[in-house]
Amino acid sequence: MTVSILIFLPVIAALAVLLFKNDAAKHAALTFSVAELAVALFFLSKFVPNASVQFGIDAPWIPKFGIYFSAGIDGISMMMVLLTTILVPLIILTTYKHQYKNAGAFYALVLFMQAGLLLVFTALDGFLFYVGWEAALIPIYFICSLWGGENRIKVTLKFFIYTFSGSLFMLLGIIYLYLQTPAKTFDIFEFYKLGLDAHHQAFVFWAFFLAFAIKMPLFPLHTWQPDTYTEAPSAGTMLLAGIMLKMGIYGVIRWMIPNAPLGFFDWESMCIMLAVIGIGYASIIAFKQNDGKRLVAYSSIAHVGLIAAGIFVWTIEGLQGAMIQMLSHGINVVGMFFIWDIISRRLGTRSISDLGGIAKTAPKFAIAFLIIVLGTVALPLTNGFIGEFLLLSSVFQWNVWMVSAAGLTMIFGAVYMLRMYKTVMHGPTNELTVTFTDISGSETLVLSIICALIIIMGVYPQPILHISEASVTHLFNVVYPKFPQLK
Repeated sequence: MTVSILIFLPVIAALAVLLFKNDAAKHAALTFSVAELAVALFFLSKFVPNASVQFGIDAPWIPKFGIYFSAGIDGISMMMVLLTTILVPLIILTTYKHQYKNAGAFYALVLFMQAGLLLVFTALDGFLFYVGWEAALIPIYFICSLWGGENRIKVTLKFFIYTFSGSLFMLLGIIYLYLQTPAKTFDIFEFYKLGLDAHHQAFVFWAFFLAFAIKMPLFPLHTWQPDTYTEAPSAGTMLLAGIMLKMGIYGVIRWMIPNAPLGFFDWESMCIMLAVIGIGYASIIAFKQNDGKRLVAYSSIAHVGLIAAGIFVWTIEGLQGAMIQMLSHGINVVGMFFIWDIISRRLGTRSISDLGGIAKTAPKFAIAFLIIVLGTVALPLTNGFIGEFLLLSSVFQWNVWMVSAAGLTMIFGAVYMLRMYKTVMHGPTNELTVTFTDISGSETLVLSIICALIIIMGVYPQPILHISEASVTHLFNVVYPKFPQLK
């Protein structure tokens, strides 16, 4: 069995779901997404946690131009496959209380997007990687523009222009690397072997950096994110924040730094400074937000900034911290956006100042909300702690002042998150919140799974770290010898 089944099953599922309407469409989409998760878990059960690429496929696609359908899974890819296949069924479950016009198309687009995401995370051919990159963008554009909020057209167009423009720069970088290979191939491992000088690697670095920095997003290329997250339907926001932004982080690890190490290390200080500035900027802006969904959007920028800073220092600790933190952030941010989806659907508002006392009428909801908040602020024994610890340790090795700035702003994050929780859940109830009912059905199931993952990953993270450890170490050792004079 090859990774191709993971990539094409969601495509087949999407075509099938198009035939269904209303509730039948969501049930079919959930069934197919759970089947996809079962396939991923089967691969995980057979996965050997070493540095090799497993379950690979390498079939001619356009061989005249050196393009092959080449994909496989190593420890780094496996983490992203798990992230995608765990979150998609959870995201579909969060929509069970919603009714969408043309539901078959909505859920088909979600599944098409899943296929594009998995293609990005498993592709070993540069052209195939680019195809997956664009294939993941198109469905989320239509999800946001057709089912989003009042200002969805303007906001989604800005999002599309930003991300599509960045991907064109990436395509130029991929084509340039292809032209430098002796055999004229898009094979990633042939790209790794190229011995380009620092001047030419600088071009490759910037071509990739612009695409990945926009997708993450990294300050100051983040301006599309808060508006898009706010205007997108809740499921679209969860797909963007939980999975899609990880494409940029994954691209930095897999494609940018290994293919342009000299170019990257000429600009390493700039990259780390932008990441740390983004943490502080987003945390300060989040303090001022009264819209709960928008607050979470800025919080996401801050958390991604820390992941980026840990990667840019380029240590094994930082890379391992980034791997587990991508998984943890995806789980936590989906939970947080679902919390605000429940509040908005019940009360018709996301205004924090209008709320209060919800814990008195919805104790199960209050407990789930608190666990997700604690995971988000990285309390020890929650899933956010080990990743942030490894990331801050990595940044500390580079510059103590940078880690101080990053750590201080993460403390700010804890303050505004806990303040938000206290305002919303405690204090006296009012005419609005007294009608709030506790979670039930699919809401209970989703929040129970998310809370269980937060606690299990926090208490015993070693099995997850073990999945990526060998591949991370191997990639680090591939890149490190290329710049000994710079370290």
